[in-house]
Order: sequence, then C-alpha cells, then structure tokens
Amino acid sequence: MGETMSLKFRSIRSGEEYEAALARIDEIFHAEVGTPEGEELDELADLVESYQDKHYFIGLPDPISAIEFRMDQANLSQKDLIPYIGSSAMVAEVLSGKREITLSMARALHEHLGIPADVLLQRSGAEINSQLTKSTCDRLQI
Repeated sequence: MGETMSLKFRSIRSGEEYEAALARIDEIFHAEVGTPEGEELDELADLVESYQDKHYFIGLPDPISAIEFRMDQANLSQKDLIPYIGSSAMVAEVLSGKREITLSMARALHEHLGIPADVLLQRSGAEINSQLTKSTCDRLQI
C-alpha cells in the first residue's frame, strides 16, 4: 500500500487498511500544503476520519466531567456555580455525584456556561446516536 495508498483506495474498509493509512499519515505528517504528499495527507486524513466515524463510538462525557471541564476552561470555582445549582452544599453534592442534576440546574448550566443540554440530561448507561455525539463533542471541543 505504502505511498500510493490514497491513489489505490477511495475508502478504508478494514482494520488492516485503517492501520496502513495511519502508518502512511505518520510517514508524511509534515508534508507541505500544495505538494503531492500534502494532498495525499489531506485525502488520507479524510478517509481515516470517515472510517473512525463509522467504527469507533466516542460516548458523551458524563455530566459531572462536562461541568468540571467547563469550570476548568473558565477558571471557575464551586462557589461560581451557586447561581446555577443552588447552595454551596448542593454544588458539592452534584459534583460528588450524590445529587442528580435537575432540569432547572441543567437549563441554567446550559444557558449560562454553554454546556450542551444533551450532556447534562443524559441517563447513565443510555446509548446516544453517534451523530449527536460527534456534534456534541465538537461543541465541547473535546
């Protein structure tokens, strides 16, 4: 497969082809834009992404992890969540998993901190449509 993989394959259909594409990407990773290798890198990256979208499910982050991630991004403390969750005790209980996130909490966290509602409202162990998952991950920048 090697250097001509992108010319031979219009899609990646097996784990073996996927691994070969990743190996080739490693070989030409620093190719310059506009060169034949640069174009090959772009094509392979698109093929790999398409294969991953079909075969590798990346689940939503759990609600507590999403809240903690947003807190870290915005340099927020637990005290900063009081207007959205309630008392400092309620914030501590939510972040420790002892208290479930209510609809009003989820709505406030979504509206004021930009955490996707589908992340905050998911049920533990529920399966989510992979397209929804991809768009949610994009919004969370994970």
